[in-house]
Amino acid sequence: MPNIFLCSLTFFSLLISSCSMSTPPPTPQIVSIYSSSFTSSWLTELYDCAAESSVTIRVSDSPSVADIRLQLGEPEFLSEFAYQIDEEEILIVTHRQSPIQNLTLEQAQALFMGLGDPSVQVWVYASDAEGQRLFDQFVMKGRSVTSSAKVAVNPQQMSDTLVNQSNAVGILPRHWKVGDVREVYSVGMVPVLAFTQAEPQGVVKNLLACLQK
Repeated sequence: MPNIFLCSLTFFSLLISSCSMSTPPPTPQIVSIYSSSFTSSWLTELYDCAAESSVTIRVSDSPSVADIRLQLGEPEFLSEFAYQIDEEEILIVTHRQSPIQNLTLEQAQALFMGLGDPSVQVWVYASDAEGQRLFDQFVMKGRSVTSSAKVAVNPQQMSDTLVNQSNAVGILPRHWKVGDVREVYSVGMVPVLAFTQAEPQGVVKNLLACLQK
């Protein structure tokens, strides 16, 4: 009987020792991401890529401290490392009941300058929003948007307005084109870019490579 007790005690001692010496799970690495409302559609892909690499994504409110910054279109001056991860199409969109039909470039310019149908309400973004900068670059080409234009704070508000107001016309990335609306002019395709302040290494490099697949 004492021998049986001794053997059992030895077995449990070895078991406890084995458990205490097991390798602890690695601490997940955190990567901070800044995304504007125009590039939020790519956050889902980032989360999927992060899950494959056991990386935790933290959305940052400040582009200056983020490990990765997402943006539509090329910057005027490039001072960071930039990687194209996709493309997006910028559109002029109306409610389906709008009298506006397919536009030429000249007609689009006139409409947003306030020279079109007076019953139509033009919607734009703040002048420093990346979607508006691209629209001004490719459509307005130095011309001023009408002072009577309404300003949407983000593509979600723009989309909701175009769905709910039959006289509204505005600017939307294709990813945001949903509901009872139709496109009347394609501004063009622009790159979706990921920026890093330093040359990417480790998990940041892996995330970018995953996004580019």
